[in-house]
Amino acid sequence: MTFSTTLPMTDILTLTLNPALDLSIATDKVRDTHKLRCSAVQLHPGGGGVNVARVLQRLGSDCLALYLAGGLNGQQLQRLLAEENVRAHCIAIADETRENFTVHELSSGLDFRFVLPGPLVAAAEWQACLDWVSALEKFPRYWVLSGSLPPGVPDDFYARLARLAKARGSRVVLDSSGPALAAALDEGVYLVKPSLRELHDLTGRTLGTETQWREAARQMIQQGQAQIVALSLGDEGALLVTADQALRARSLPVTVKSTIGAGDSFVAGLVWALSRGAGLEEVFRYGMACGAAAVLSAGTALCQADDVQRLHSEVVLTCAQDDERLLDAG
Repeated sequence: MTFSTTLPMTDILTLTLNPALDLSIATDKVRDTHKLRCSAVQLHPGGGGVNVARVLQRLGSDCLALYLAGGLNGQQLQRLLAEENVRAHCIAIADETRENFTVHELSSGLDFRFVLPGPLVAAAEWQACLDWVSALEKFPRYWVLSGSLPPGVPDDFYARLARLAKARGSRVVLDSSGPALAAALDEGVYLVKPSLRELHDLTGRTLGTETQWREAARQMIQQGQAQIVALSLGDEGALLVTADQALRARSLPVTVKSTIGAGDSFVAGLVWALSRGAGLEEVFRYGMACGAAAVLSAGTALCQADDVQRLHSEVVLTCAQDDERLLDAG
């Protein structure tokens, strides 16, 4: 695989160390030992930062997707991104890019997701990624570090990037898990999107009530780990917390075809609105609208701009305090 050596300018850079080809099929019912008759395969480019970039492109952002890829799957990933007109830069690796596989059970509406660990990335390959970013003449205003790290990449990889971004005045948006998430938060980021489970692992707090969620998020902010915590609550919506404000949003009542990629779409909506200088409430509304729009599509087709704009006005926010009050959608 070949890739360009030019260093393009961009407002938003997404980074995906472990992208994937996302294969999605549907069958009536998942049963063991039976042959399962399936629908035709849907194939999309995937991985956290890749999905964020796909959504940002649809919303009209100046965005570049930086990713590692190799083998025939890597070439297919590159073609699919080009078909969606996503501006991208590929750093070649020797090993084969992974596939992820999702089966949608029609009888229950459930998704069964099979996620592979990814290729073994050599030290020279992940170092080439660091070198490429370091060589940028003008750093993007926003860096989105999203997704898992593949085998061979050190746990502090995102932390190194966070340190580099801060030194150049960029804002880091982080959506990862495990040791990679914890190490990057030790450096401090602008925004982080944990789940409840990840928030518990990071803070060690009991998280049985909404008040405890806010307190745990504020603990991270007070410790300098993030300026904004966007807490993902699945079917219950989300909570957005800063040092002096906490906003709560419930999930929008939409017909769910697939939940895959909703979290990445949520992040993309937040970053898109932030890059446009929107206030916190507007930022949260666009995040929620993108997440809701994503579940309207099967597989990992993600959200469409028209659905995002339509759903934006339907997002209801409350001040997340004991005396909750409704915020006008404007």
